[in-house]
Amino acid sequence: MLDVLGLEPEDERVYRALLGRPNSTADLLCDLLVLSQARVDKTLSRLLEWGLATRSADARFTVAPPAMALGALISQRRDELRMAEQVLVTFAEEHRAAMTGSSITDLIEVVTGVDAIRHRFLQVQQAARTQVRSFITAPFVALPPDENTAEPMALNRGVLFRAVLDRAVLAEPGIVQDAIDSVRNGVQLRVADHLPMKLVLADAELGLVPLAVTPAGEPGAVLLRRSGLLDALDALFETVWRTAHPLELSGSGGASEATVEVGPQGPTELDRRILALLLAGLTDLTAATQLGLSPRTLHRRLRHLMDLAGVRTRMQLGAHAVRNGWTDPL
Repeated sequence: MLDVLGLEPEDERVYRALLGRPNSTADLLCDLLVLSQARVDKTLSRLLEWGLATRSADARFTVAPPAMALGALISQRRDELRMAEQVLVTFAEEHRAAMTGSSITDLIEVVTGVDAIRHRFLQVQQAARTQVRSFITAPFVALPPDENTAEPMALNRGVLFRAVLDRAVLAEPGIVQDAIDSVRNGVQLRVADHLPMKLVLADAELGLVPLAVTPAGEPGAVLLRRSGLLDALDALFETVWRTAHPLELSGSGGASEATVEVGPQGPTELDRRILALLLAGLTDLTAATQLGLSPRTLHRRLRHLMDLAGVRTRMQLGAHAVRNGWTDPL
């Protein structure tokens, strides 16, 4: 855990040992951690240098108050990151100025191979400062949504994520739970009947567009930097986003037959998820499969909702659900 502050794993082991054992000697730490005298002495020297530990006159070691010592290191790292961000802005402006009038080859990079596409896919999201926008279609070339480690990190930085799912993606195993997790984390999701391509955009600076498989059998992609083509993809995303259907999902997944009973006051969380999937265009069978229900149970839930809404058709149920906020997250 403390490696983000610059400590080595062995430093952290010794530090943790000292936390519960004030006034320990180096010999005691050697026996406790099964480390050589030289390694313990070296680690203790580093902890003293970092201000994380103190040494008494009789060569006994105690950790400094963590809130003070570690807090100082964290503040130092924050200051360093802020300085790095300022340098990044400067570098970005210099790069943008240098790219003015550049040739096509400077604005477009061809990426070949799954590993290279995965690397660029993560890099594009890591580079975003304000927002990431994407079209998600199947099959997944770089990596499936649940393995996108760059997304939670960017969300923690305050980056806005908006994604449009191709309707067919919702039939992929586990994708509904992934969508629920993403929505819970702040990602805005919408569904379109058909998307023309895969796409990920970072601000108005970078875009990654996967292409068809190359003659050699490897997938390919194009990395685009700021250009007229990138502006066109920006406009394409916003056009599709405006016409796509908002996907509102809630809950933690793992719905079972035992969770489908309702009271007279309104739809349950499971009912809302059923409605959201059906309004997004999934078939009864696909929606039931995604939610871990039998088709019979799903039909029973829909019949109950129609009775609750006082309507006779599914179209009327959908209109009632939208008007009354039945598809909004709980």
